[in-house]
This record gives sequence, structure tokens and C-alpha cells, in this order.
Amino acid sequence: MSSPIGNQSEAVCIVQLTDSHLYASPDADLLGLDTYASLRAVVDLVLDQVPKIDLVLATGDITQDGDERAYRRFIDTVEPLPAPCYWIPGNHDDASIMARLGTDEGLSEEWVDAGNWRIVLLDSSIPGAVPGHLSGQQLNRLQRAIDSADERFVMVCLHHHPVPIGCDWMDPLGLLNAEDFWSRLQAAERVKLVLWGHIHQELDQQRDGIRLLATPSTCVQFARHSSDFATDTQAPGYRMLRLMPDGHIETRVSRLESGRFLPDPGAVGY
Repeated sequence: MSSPIGNQSEAVCIVQLTDSHLYASPDADLLGLDTYASLRAVVDLVLDQVPKIDLVLATGDITQDGDERAYRRFIDTVEPLPAPCYWIPGNHDDASIMARLGTDEGLSEEWVDAGNWRIVLLDSSIPGAVPGHLSGQQLNRLQRAIDSADERFVMVCLHHHPVPIGCDWMDPLGLLNAEDFWSRLQAAERVKLVLWGHIHQELDQQRDGIRLLATPSTCVQFARHSSDFATDTQAPGYRMLRLMPDGHIETRVSRLESGRFLPDPGAVGY
């Protein structure tokens, strides 16, 4: 666990960046969209819009190809953000490379205490597979984090969606053992928020009194409520959260200007 961030009587400002899908080559693109350029543009937008940041969360699919050069490019790109960054793997990532680099660079933690909140960082990736699963080790991490949080409120971060999102093609690619996950949360009154990436779209729901948030990708967007794979023309973006000391959550999604980064409209998968 890292050293606590901020004072427990103050709000915590968090920026979530997710699904940047960088490649070893800075010139590569995903479905016709330059993912490196779009990430840089989103970081510039954060710098313009959020004057004080306490921490940055990168919630998986940092890279598309799992190459170490792509991870180092991500680290260099987010370095101008004036806050520590923590990351978790997604299905396109190489979790072992992320763990090694994350240990060296201070990006990998089991959980982080910030203000009056504990932020739990889970690895839901399955090597070589698209859906997610939380191993017994990860579920035990979650339980330890909840049990030792004392009076802090708890936010849980993972890559894969733990609830259906209304996309026929995407719903089977979420967290396969979601009920194991929810069984740990339902008995924990201090858990207030679950945050994820993976779905390349904005979502804001509630389950059992817990806020559920997902965030647009910094590159390609997926169409909501689609039966088959479909991209969307909405712009890349990020999420800002303010976690208040009384457990209240303020959040908004911000996007780049419309039309600046668009994927190939004929894309049928990636």
C-alpha cells in the first residue's frame, strides 16, 4: 500500500484514464484511429480542465499489443499530470510486464488511501482471453482491503464490467464470476463506488446502494446498446471524480471536440 494521499477531512480529486490501446510503434492505429495522439490530446484536456489532481487511475488496456515500449510511452505521456498514477491490467495487457514496470515506477499497488477513501485496485485479466475473472488471490485482496479500511469509504477499481450493460456482444465479455465479486461487496457498508473501463462508453448506474461508473476510452468509442460490434462517433474522453469526506461522489465525463478522432466507420471488430 502506498502512503496516504491528502487529509481525511478534504475531498479527493481523481482523473480516470482508460483503454488507451497504445502500440509499440507510435505510428500504429486502432481501427484507423491514432491512439497515441488521442491519449496525448486527452491528457492535454485534463491539464486544461482540472487544476488540482490528487491521483490518476488507469483502468486497463493500457496497450493493444502488450509491448513494453507501449507501456513506457504511456508512462511518459501521463507524466505531465501533477499527481501519482496507478494502473491495473485489462484483457489486451501483459500483466507481468505491468507488474514489473509498475513496481519500478510506483504505478502498481493493492490499494491506495486518499482522503477519507480507500481505492482498491484489482486485476480482472485472464491471460489470452477477453472476458474477466477475479482469482481467489484478487478476491482475498478485496476482502483484506475492505476489512482493514476502518472508517474510510471504499472505491473498487477493475477493468471488466461486473454488471450487464445492455450490449449483446459485450455483455458476455465482462466479469465471469461477478457474483463472487458482489458477495464481497454486499455485506460491506463502506463500499460506495465501483469503477471500470473495458466497455469504451459512459455508464452511471446503482446496485445495492453502490454507484457504478464506466468511462469513455481515450481512443475508440463503442456504440451503446448494440447487438453486434459497433463503434460510435463520440469523441475520446476521461472521467473526473471528487470523493467527498462524507462518502458523497461528484463526477463528470469530459470529451475532446467532436470529430477530431474518429475510427473507421466500417470496422467490424478489433
